[in-house]
Amino acid sequence: MAAICFYFQIHQPFRLKNYRFFDIGNDHYYYDDFANDDIITRIAHRSYLPANEMLLDMIKANGKKFKVAFSISGTALEQLEQYVPEFIDSMKDLAATGCVEFLSETYAHSLSALEDVEEFVAQVKAHDEKIYQLFGQKPKVFRNTELIYSDDIAAIVASMGFKGAITDGAKHILGWKSPNYLYNAASAPKLKLLLKNSKLSDDISFRFSNTEWASYPLTADKYIDWIASLPQEEQLVNLFMNYETFGELQSQQSGIFDFMKALPRFAAERGVQFWTPSEVIAKLKPVGELTIPSPISWADEARDTSAWLGNTLQQEAVKKLYSIGERVRLCQDKRIKLDWNYLQASDHFFYMSTKHSSDGTVHSHYSPYDSPYTAFTNYMNVLSDFMIRVEAQYPAEIDNEELNALLLTIKNQEKEIQALNREVEMMRNNIVKDLTGDFKEEKEEKKPVKKVTNKAKATAKKEEAKPEKKAPAKKQ
Repeated sequence: MAAICFYFQIHQPFRLKNYRFFDIGNDHYYYDDFANDDIITRIAHRSYLPANEMLLDMIKANGKKFKVAFSISGTALEQLEQYVPEFIDSMKDLAATGCVEFLSETYAHSLSALEDVEEFVAQVKAHDEKIYQLFGQKPKVFRNTELIYSDDIAAIVASMGFKGAITDGAKHILGWKSPNYLYNAASAPKLKLLLKNSKLSDDISFRFSNTEWASYPLTADKYIDWIASLPQEEQLVNLFMNYETFGELQSQQSGIFDFMKALPRFAAERGVQFWTPSEVIAKLKPVGELTIPSPISWADEARDTSAWLGNTLQQEAVKKLYSIGERVRLCQDKRIKLDWNYLQASDHFFYMSTKHSSDGTVHSHYSPYDSPYTAFTNYMNVLSDFMIRVEAQYPAEIDNEELNALLLTIKNQEKEIQALNREVEMMRNNIVKDLTGDFKEEKEEKKPVKKVTNKAKATAKKEEAKPEKKAPAKKQ
């Protein structure tokens, strides 16, 4: 019996306005509010909201047997709260069905897993707090930015308590193996891995409305037949895609919504179920471990990190950004903290890609800039101003050794404060316990005392004053 695991990504960055060299030091607001409002509102009404309504109908119509998972970045949630609050309400309705799982990821949809471990851990925690605050769920399965994954990242993710992680079933990693199984991480054997089935996912995301595709038109019964016809031992098909697939990448007129609504009926006929990632981990056993020494992703033909770090422009921008990470974490300025998050979005570096052919077409399609060089120049102007603001609080004259010593002192102080707080709490508990115990003992030992009158006292004194009588001597 096969199972389908649907997972949808929702992410939108805070797009930067045209920021000139002469703005550095004078203008500390970096964002194109009009573009951000326009894009998130348009996509939400074309895609997110109708798709949420579709999923809710599918769950209700199929007795809660239809299940899906979402990964929503913190920056997307902030924009949706601000510009399309009705989306948050509709997502809460989905969460209330118990058929939707929310996954963990980095708050800013960042590359911190590759550049700054401390920042990575902090962002994951911030993201999960946001998900809990909005939807009442604590994520158990992790999904990194653009499915970026490696053995090193797996070890960090496992140490944070996650049971599973999601990544791409890249051909150069799998070789002859199939993505249609549950695996475990070589560097953290307890961490289970779900791998994207790229072909079947892209059949929906990219090829659905392509009239030149050999399998066009794609119908629900045909698609379920493909899945049901897989070898019996291949029990899992992970369909991972952007949520904009519904209504944006594939228009409503293409029939994508009708296709999705028909899937559960044909799946039931063929004995195919729908599971969330947590259910997959609970129900299936890993068939083996995967070793992935170099980072992979679900982007571009190479399925590596070259979409964001493939040229010197991107590498320079990322290096500059994360060089001030320690200083930013020392800051208490909320505006600096917000800008730090927004500037880490992987999209900024994606726009700087100089790739050609099909990969280059994808990058240019999503980029608001005329060229990768314009994207680089604009970003570096913004970053220069941001660095000035950070260094105003923690000057560049403070070398790394001095800064590290300061950080160590702060961390030690935090640990000391935590230890003292624990001691104080224990002492309070012990004092309360002792006082309660003493009170009980005192109560138990206390006996009624007879009242001594003045007459009784006088009699006692007389008795004490009487001479002691000697016993009579024995006769010889």
